[in-house]
Amino acid sequence: MEKNNKYSKIYGLVGRNISYSFSRKYFLNKFINDVLTDHDYRNFDIQEIEDFEDILSINNLAGFNVTIPYKQSIIPYLDKVHKKALKIGAVNTVKITKKGKLVGYNTDEYGFRKSLKPFLKEKHKTALILGTGGASKAVAYALKKLGITYQFVSRSGVLNYENLTEDIIKKHLIIINCTPLGTFPKIEDHPKIPYKGIGNEHILYDLIYNPEETTFLKKGKEKGAAICNGHKMLILQAEKAWEIWND
Repeated sequence: MEKNNKYSKIYGLVGRNISYSFSRKYFLNKFINDVLTDHDYRNFDIQEIEDFEDILSINNLAGFNVTIPYKQSIIPYLDKVHKKALKIGAVNTVKITKKGKLVGYNTDEYGFRKSLKPFLKEKHKTALILGTGGASKAVAYALKKLGITYQFVSRSGVLNYENLTEDIIKKHLIIINCTPLGTFPKIEDHPKIPYKGIGNEHILYDLIYNPEETTFLKKGKEKGAAICNGHKMLILQAEKAWEIWND
């Protein structure tokens, strides 16, 4: 991996197939607005987690974000993991200390919880989490913190897309899509759930932010549900990561 002394602090995003990513554009704009001309943010697009160690040879690397599919597999490479991230079982932010130690955090939980909260009413007590990847673990942790019970829906779990009924949908007024189904360019894709069970008391939340309104959200909107995409969550988790890097 190329070394570079031009910048005093370099940050980045570790993931696979991340050219579309929100993070790089967000932080580069932030550096421009805050006149941090000696800061840089890069996409570290790696095909296997084993390639991660090459990134560490970059001079002045101060921290990085982690996205699909490495939020869990990054953990063995870290020197320390913050207790919340350990409980969640996924890391999306890593700080490199002055001594060169890698410390893992999870800011997804914070971003999701803060962005969901304005939609919540007294009746929103139960949720369905679609998907079981790293992001879904942060979502589950946040729901627990908010006092909301939840069930996971996956292809092969106890509750799956084959046995998910209209009645189950009616009983869970929060439905969160943590799968990549519907992400650009495959915008017609969506989780195969019984949308007939959705009504105007539901909240449909999609962690996807591109497109702004996924097919999943459109189907909820048609039924009168409140909808929210992952854009606000991304901003909140990015700002929390920035706080951690500068603490």
